[in-house]
Amino acid sequence: MSSEGLVLSTERLTLRRMVEADLPDLAAILQDARTMVAYEGPFSDAEVRAWLERMRERDRTDGFSMWAVQLNGIGPMIGQCGVTRQAVEQEQVIEVGYLFNRAHWHRGYAVEAARACRDWAFRELDADNVHSIVRDTNVPSMNVAIRNGMTVRRRFVKHYRGVDMPHFDFAIDRARWETLA
Repeated sequence: MSSEGLVLSTERLTLRRMVEADLPDLAAILQDARTMVAYEGPFSDAEVRAWLERMRERDRTDGFSMWAVQLNGIGPMIGQCGVTRQAVEQEQVIEVGYLFNRAHWHRGYAVEAARACRDWAFRELDADNVHSIVRDTNVPSMNVAIRNGMTVRRRFVKHYRGVDMPHFDFAIDRARWETLA
């Protein structure tokens, strides 16, 4: 792996910028019906391609995005986790998002990657608050946000893929984050 793609590493994980070769691994995640239940179902090939291009463009323009997650920097992409700008009602927030291949659930990878991304956002972006936006039916993702030190700030509705989807805006502020370090 090229060091220019490396963004973060943890005890067990490497987070790096997505590349074209990640498309099959990304499709395995985004086209799994059970994994994508919070998104109202699996993505089409065109939606997977658009997701990859959107992340690569965000990396070019913002300097951050959802990143590919690998075990110790080797092997396939097992998930994605990263930092993006998201709209919550009329406010733009810095969000830590995460989505993993179902074969890698229940091993603590999402929490480990999300914490690294949360810390990166506070350190590198000098964020005052870091958020995770979670569909109100997605209990496992809520638990990741809670284990990441976040609490619910508000409930709101996102219109996505033709559906009104209630979400929770979990967040942690800098003062609380500093007590965790």
